[in-house]
Amino acid sequence: MIDVDDLTTKLLSHPLYASIGSEPALRRFMRAHVFCVWDFMSLLKALQRGLTCIETPWHPRGDREARRFINEIVVVEESDAHPAGGYVSHFELYREAMHDGGADEAPLESFLARLHGGDSVATALACTSLPPGVQDFVTTTFGFLEGGSLHRIAAAFTYGREDVIPDMFRRLVRQLAQHSPQRWGKFLYYLERHIEVDGGQHGPLAHRLLARLCGDDAQRWREAGEAARQALEARIRLWDALLADIGSEEPGPLKMPRAK
Repeated sequence: MIDVDDLTTKLLSHPLYASIGSEPALRRFMRAHVFCVWDFMSLLKALQRGLTCIETPWHPRGDREARRFINEIVVVEESDAHPAGGYVSHFELYREAMHDGGADEAPLESFLARLHGGDSVATALACTSLPPGVQDFVTTTFGFLEGGSLHRIAAAFTYGREDVIPDMFRRLVRQLAQHSPQRWGKFLYYLERHIEVDGGQHGPLAHRLLARLCGDDAQRWREAGEAARQALEARIRLWDALLADIGSEEPGPLKMPRAK
């Protein structure tokens, strides 16, 4: 019922992927992309909060099938297997990969410190020195959350994240040709894990969840379609900004481990 093929094609054929051909370029990409990993979790938790009971005293809440779908996704995104043993959220794993690769974490750390200090997301975005395009992208995400419509949040989550993430990351994995496992092995693990869980499990679950939320309501499907397009357009604008930013970097050899 939702047609976003034109935007998906534009996103997946974006020249950004081909521009990430050096270690400095990859570090610049990660410096900005980590904000997408962070605000993805906010989309996910908003859905969990709206579809399940997370208060005490507990009581059954919402659609039974939808509860199952969202909780399955939360378990992996928030507590996935760590490559060294134990469990880790995908956000924490991404930050470890940034650290290993030498990517700049200062903008994210400053942003999170402001949030922990009590600033709103909007204030923290305005007061932090962010990579190009990040403020627009995160503002779009939180616009869905502030609107409060679960079907719109689910559409942004499904079409703007779960549907496109596997193919986007396949394009990045193709750039990772050489060996340097100590530096980049964890990032490659992160990418391959997303290809596995989003393409094989979470994408289909997200579609089933959206279908439960919209049902036969034509108005909800229209609103979900608008949200899906807004989410994809925000991603394309971010990719445009990152392409311009990465283009200013001096090239250097990109060394990545081969997939096993």
